[in-house]
Amino acid sequence: SRNYRFSANVQVIIDADTRLVVATARPAPGNRADAQVWRSSGLAQHCEGVTVLGDGAYFNTGLVVPHRKRQRRPLLPGEEADNAEHRRVRARVEHTFARMKNYKILRDCRQRGNGLHHAVRAVAHMHNLALAT
Repeated sequence: SRNYRFSANVQVIIDADTRLVVATARPAPGNRADAQVWRSSGLAQHCEGVTVLGDGAYFNTGLVVPHRKRQRRPLLPGEEADNAEHRRVRARVEHTFARMKNYKILRDCRQRGNGLHHAVRAVAHMHNLALAT
């Protein structure tokens, strides 16, 4: 018998102020670039008129990403400050992801098809309920 590992790219939108999960997208199977998955996820429609932060993998998607250092040119002081604020806000989002992964169903998830999508949505709902109490 062989062991197979299934990977999927899960996209979740979290409000950085409230830490509530706002929307989830169906996981994209396989190993795809985050930017490619974002473009096909349909999540952008949930974010119209709102500033959305992403990590460096979301370059050229319309999301706010950290400034990159260029060869032989350090970041300007304003860019350093922007990146520091970006890290501060993204940390809240990453902590929410970590809390969601505490749910055993996501930590040990081996669901196929829509199973992972339903598991992520259920955990997002439980996470939001836990914050509301």
